[in-house]
Amino acid sequence: MEKRKLGRQGLEVSALGFGCMGLSFGYGPPTDRKDGVAIIRRAVELGVTFFDTAECYGPFANEELVGEALAPFREGVVIATKFGFQDGDSKAGLDSRPERIRAVADASLKRLRTDRIDLFYQHRVDPKVPIEDVAGAVRDLIREGKVGHFGLSEAGAETIRRAHAVQPVTALQSEYSLWWREPEKEILPTLEALGIGFVPFSPLGKGFLTGAIDEKTSFSKDDFRNVVPRFTPEARRANQALVDQLGAIAASRKATKAQVALAWLLARKPWIVPIPGTTKAHRLEENLGAAGVALSADDLARIGEALAAVTVTGDRYPARLAALTGR
Repeated sequence: MEKRKLGRQGLEVSALGFGCMGLSFGYGPPTDRKDGVAIIRRAVELGVTFFDTAECYGPFANEELVGEALAPFREGVVIATKFGFQDGDSKAGLDSRPERIRAVADASLKRLRTDRIDLFYQHRVDPKVPIEDVAGAVRDLIREGKVGHFGLSEAGAETIRRAHAVQPVTALQSEYSLWWREPEKEILPTLEALGIGFVPFSPLGKGFLTGAIDEKTSFSKDDFRNVVPRFTPEARRANQALVDQLGAIAASRKATKAQVALAWLLARKPWIVPIPGTTKAHRLEENLGAAGVALSADDLARIGEALAAVTVTGDRYPARLAALTGR
């Protein structure tokens, strides 16, 4: 797989990464440990060098899984993890105090079975802690060799600029896909100006853009899509129009909907690296096949026309989670 550079700080990764969250958290019961290790290692075999986790995925279970899976390949891969929630619990509130950042780094290093965190993100901006203090804490960890690069997640443009002035930000991770294009307004121009890479999570719209989900699909009781307004049956029915348009374009390219959705992101900027996740080997292979789908100018124009013709229905987060983004 081709490589891409995230920003100007020298971090090179595969053009598509692997989002590991869903193996342990957020989308129903955790994957069996053996199966989780197997799919991560299969991703390595297929050329993926960029793996994304966080202390709060589990909590802690996902980092332990990633650490076990990647231990034999450590020197050939880039591991990203995150800090920012109290006690590693995404429901317990934010905590990005410098002493907490240091404690998370030390604990994550042990769980990941490594001596360095290649990319350390602030998971969500903590309004109680100046971003300059956060950037300074990560800068210290970089100087000590425990961290390679500094990242932010779901931060607003002004926060990105302030953090970058203290410690250069290598990458921003935020949601971006064919059905969530808000970053195009202010975030992408800011990143381009500052030389910061972009890592879109949920690049397949939490599965919806694959075409495998419709208004009749039911989710397990612990799947967080149950509380996402965009996934109500009514919203799914309305949003099916976008998937139908995507399907027509995919058919003309002899590709799948997922591959076209990912190829569209890859075509946006050379410093964009999506991190689709999956628990299934055949979906992993399908997703990675997107790296070989080169969309033409005509393809991109057709996608643009399709997007203009469809109004996506439903908020991407419930109010409680939406309040944590864009700060």
